[in-house]
Amino acid sequence: MILPEMEIIIEKKAADLDEVGKPLPILPLKNMLFLPGIPTPVNIGRSKSLKLIKAIQKKNSLIGVFCQKDASIDDPQMDDLYPLGLVAQVVNVMKEDENNTTILVVGEARVDLKEITATEPYLEGIFSLRNTIKPSKGDKECKEILRVLKEKTIQMVSSKMGLPEFMIDALKKSKDFAYITNVAFTTVDADIDEKQQILACDDLKESYSRLLSLVEHELQLLEIKDSIRRKTQVDIEKQQREYFLQQEMKNIQEALGGDANGVDLKEIKEKASKIKFTEDQQLVFDREVKKLERLHPHSPDYSTQVSYLHNVLSLPWNSYTEDNFDLTRAQKILDKDHFGLDKVKDRILDHLAVLKLKGDMKSPIICLYGPPGVGKTSLGKSVAEALNRKYVRMSLGGLHDEAEIRGHRRTYIGAMPGRIIQSIQKAKSSNAVIILDEIDKVGKDYKGDPSAALLEVLDPEQNFAFHDNYLDMDFDLSKVLFIATANTLNTISQPLLDRMELINISGYIMEEKVEIARKHLLPMQLENHGVGKKLFDIPKKTMEVIVENYTRESGVRELNKKLAAILRKIARAIAEDKDYPKKLQLSDLKDFLGTQEYSKDKSEETVYTGVVTGLAWTAVGGEILMIESSLSKGKDAKLTLTGNLGDVMKESAVLALEYIKSHTEEIGVDDEVIASHNVHLHVPEGAIPKDGPSAGITMVTSLVSSFTKRKVKPNLAMTGEITLRGKVLPVGGIKEKILAAKRAGIKEIVLCKENQKHIEEIPQTYLKGLTFHYVEDIKDVLGIALL
Repeated sequence: MILPEMEIIIEKKAADLDEVGKPLPILPLKNMLFLPGIPTPVNIGRSKSLKLIKAIQKKNSLIGVFCQKDASIDDPQMDDLYPLGLVAQVVNVMKEDENNTTILVVGEARVDLKEITATEPYLEGIFSLRNTIKPSKGDKECKEILRVLKEKTIQMVSSKMGLPEFMIDALKKSKDFAYITNVAFTTVDADIDEKQQILACDDLKESYSRLLSLVEHELQLLEIKDSIRRKTQVDIEKQQREYFLQQEMKNIQEALGGDANGVDLKEIKEKASKIKFTEDQQLVFDREVKKLERLHPHSPDYSTQVSYLHNVLSLPWNSYTEDNFDLTRAQKILDKDHFGLDKVKDRILDHLAVLKLKGDMKSPIICLYGPPGVGKTSLGKSVAEALNRKYVRMSLGGLHDEAEIRGHRRTYIGAMPGRIIQSIQKAKSSNAVIILDEIDKVGKDYKGDPSAALLEVLDPEQNFAFHDNYLDMDFDLSKVLFIATANTLNTISQPLLDRMELINISGYIMEEKVEIARKHLLPMQLENHGVGKKLFDIPKKTMEVIVENYTRESGVRELNKKLAAILRKIARAIAEDKDYPKKLQLSDLKDFLGTQEYSKDKSEETVYTGVVTGLAWTAVGGEILMIESSLSKGKDAKLTLTGNLGDVMKESAVLALEYIKSHTEEIGVDDEVIASHNVHLHVPEGAIPKDGPSAGITMVTSLVSSFTKRKVKPNLAMTGEITLRGKVLPVGGIKEKILAAKRAGIKEIVLCKENQKHIEEIPQTYLKGLTFHYVEDIKDVLGIALL
């Protein structure tokens, strides 16, 4: 601010206003206006403005000063400037650095901008002078306005700027009313539009009156602010800072005639008016809103209550996405993303067909179980796309707190809804597809059993009114399509299994893996590694070797990693402009994947007696299992078992030997041989734990082979449980075991008669080249197996 007592050296010449009719330079200002007659400092930073100042220093001419409508525009044109401004003279230039200069300008007269005549190197335009009506010397009203304006301006400046006492005295003593009005005009906090209106007044008396109104409005705001400060004037320490700020906010809100509570309530009620609650839900919601109305905004319960109501409003109450009933499209989407899995696809298409006919039905609860990497989880995403629904995946692995499913009661600090409600909020739809991943790995402890809480979620007869402890109101889950995934059913409780449709997704045979790799995995890895489809390919023969010799799994997860490893090396070769095979040949595999990691399981040639091929199920699919037995001199056929066997498998071995001892004549074993030899039964690969009853008939066949010195038929495998009476019982994992047998080159398989129904469910592709023998008694097994 420039005060009268400050000595300023200004080399000012009388302005020649006759130049106004000619094109003059234009200096655009951002958020700045001043009145004629008073020197005013202006900071210059824009390149065009700097060029203008450089030019007029040489000519010493007048310039036009106009304020911009939008301060964010760096290169304003005529439409971007207010049409009313000042013609001014630059009286001093103070250069700070290359990019910043401060100038002192004196406004000479008000002018209207008529046209822009040049835009480079700076703006130039033609102006017309505005006439000003000055009050008469005897106008008492005008003198009183100026007196009050001076008084109020001094009051405003001292409150806002905290000027020293000597500066305030200088303002009081000043009789230069042009200076006083300019101080008021530049200091008052008002919009540029309001200041433009004052500048536009041709009658000076009217402009003084309008300026006085702005100053009085400013003083009222300053008084309110000062009142707020007086109310909250305390000794502020670090621990009091937060309290002080909250108190000041409260006073501001009271002064404005509103409070936080009212804002929150208005927002909540607006959102609630767009939701269609049921009658019971509306009663609960209204009760909770009334509870919020009674709470003070600074109460600890206030934020908890607001958070609860926002959680309720964020749920998609009776909001559904529209299903796409185009069955052909759904089939294409499912086939595009997944190879095989026909049973699951048929079930989804059946559900879609019923929805199309009936228009409304409860969604099924499906559980896909099978070994890792067969596409259980990713299938859910394809199902959601096929149905045109939202998709949410919810991992249950390691979950051990019931409140994770049902939510926490609001009496607890940090309470929140359960994972089911959170998933619905995330989906923003009441008919989403929710994947309950790894449902077999749910744990339990003193906090409760989550699998018991899932009983309500996964029961179509109950989940239309699912009760979350946090919400404390029922939510309809009956339209949600839940798809659970599991690797094994053994760890899932029976009541939970009873509520789900179980669909077994078994492992893939080699031919299926090759197709999956070529149609799905390889294109995906090519895209992920930025390699064009025409730049690289893996022929079918090479892919078969990768599947057989570099992976051992039921699914295709490890195969996908191997393809990624190959593509990384290809991408590196392309990036380094090195030669690489456009088609991966068998001879290239060692360079890309190293030596082969697995050798293909093969049934051993029956050179020795007592060696029989069994079939086993593992978490990664089926495998062949060699059972060996040998005799040594001893008494009463003492039995030794080796090979890291579990209790059930040990019992099967004891059972097998006892059966042979009690049926020697029927199966052609010499009692003398049994009495004079000890028996050693071994299952190779001793580092791997083995258990289960399905090797029962294999053990009997191995022991009988050793006692009778009869070899076992080549390329034959068997699986089945035995009883003490020699009955053969059915076992599980039939499809996986058959795949293992095919990989090992087995031609004949011995199974229990009751397993025939499982064989009939398996597609003929898996059974090609195999002969099945269905038996009910161990004697039938021995008749088929022993030569």
